[in-house]
Amino acid sequence: MTFYEIDDVVPIVAPDAYVHPSATVIGDVSIGAGCYIGPSASLRGDFGRIVVGAYSNVQDTCVVHAFPGADAVLEEFSHIGHGVVLHGCTIGTRSLIGMNAVVMDGAVIGAGSLVGACSFVRTGTQVPPNSLAVGNPAVVKPLDPSMGDWMRTGQDVYAELARRSLAGLREVTPLREEPSPRPRVGAYAERSKPWHETR
Repeated sequence: MTFYEIDDVVPIVAPDAYVHPSATVIGDVSIGAGCYIGPSASLRGDFGRIVVGAYSNVQDTCVVHAFPGADAVLEEFSHIGHGVVLHGCTIGTRSLIGMNAVVMDGAVIGAGSLVGACSFVRTGTQVPPNSLAVGNPAVVKPLDPSMGDWMRTGQDVYAELARRSLAGLREVTPLREEPSPRPRVGAYAERSKPWHETR
């Protein structure tokens, strides 16, 4: 794991949070209990403060940053998809930010909301709780109530992944040939499915 101090400010990571060894965590960053921080994620608290609430996940190649004196806040059970950029914004409890979305400074994503994949949420946008924000620029719409259950399942699965990773994720030498039968990583095959398979 790559942790850096800057200006005598050292990151804080709860003992039961999982931070992948290739992730980078700099300075004024606080990572709460049960969080999962994925491969190549960058949490740069070198200007503003970053707070990652308990049981949140920040997946592969995400960037979290803020202007000097500003905060980037992810409340409990925030679900941040692969490749997301969060800059000086607030993500409400149990919200999901879809893959490769961008949420800009001063934007507030209300609790239980979903930002669609590849969407762009402009500076200062206020997304009410339990809303869908989608498009470039993002347009706010009502969230289908059934999506809330789907989102919560994904958030819970990532909280479990943090525990699984702490317990059993380790660097290994790859096999040279395929064993027969080859086991699958299938811990959540019935619980966690893409949205289009749940409708």
